[in-house]
Amino acid sequence: MSNIHSTAIVSKKAELGKDVSIGPHSIIEENVIIGDGCKIESSVVIASGARLGKNVSVSHSAVIATEPQDLKFGGEETLAEIGDNTVVREFVTINRGTIAHGKTTLGKNCLVMAYAHVAHDCIIGDGVIMANSVNLAGHVEIGDFAILGGVLPVHQFVKIGAHSMIGGGFRVQQDICPYSLVGGYPLKVVGINSVGLKRRGFTQDTVRTLEQVFKILFFSNLNTTQAAEKIQIEFDSTAEIKEILGFINRSNRGIVK
Repeated sequence: MSNIHSTAIVSKKAELGKDVSIGPHSIIEENVIIGDGCKIESSVVIASGARLGKNVSVSHSAVIATEPQDLKFGGEETLAEIGDNTVVREFVTINRGTIAHGKTTLGKNCLVMAYAHVAHDCIIGDGVIMANSVNLAGHVEIGDFAILGGVLPVHQFVKIGAHSMIGGGFRVQQDICPYSLVGGYPLKVVGINSVGLKRRGFTQDTVRTLEQVFKILFFSNLNTTQAAEKIQIEFDSTAEIKEILGFINRSNRGIVK
């Protein structure tokens, strides 16, 4: 049985799962689906097109699935999806998609800290952490278990690779290679995200291999194309190597070096 505060406004056309909690003065519009066990705190707006998985937590004054801040948006029906067990903290804003992709997606087990913004058509993987005041422009893609430091603006169409970590307060204008640790002015790769990889259970052999790959890709005199060719020749085609080479091939903005 759901627990809905008497001051909350919940559309009869919204679908609520079991054991959903909705706090004071929150608004749940029509065409919304909220999964079992979700907790919606006070003064939250869950707009039309929102799809929340199970056990999602949404803190005070967050706004989810409002219209994109995109002049090309023509009022089309689109979605904003949030995966199971994700935590959305205070004053976070998440816009729904446009006709370009149809939806904005945030994966399972993510943490989006206070005042962060996720713009239209972003695709965010599982286990991603976005610290306070991260601002994603439209069409940003973030791989699983990436960590974004606070007060971080990310340019539209940027891709951020899985298991990478970006320091807070920098500006991200190009793609970030998977497994990398990134920071500085101008933004640059300073090594692999070794602490994060160990925490995620990567073996010492895998970490050492990635360190060797990064020496070729980021700390040699080779350009990106030459480095990718050398890596393909000299290393076994493991899942991690495939991830890096595939990411380079998909990059449209170029990668941070």
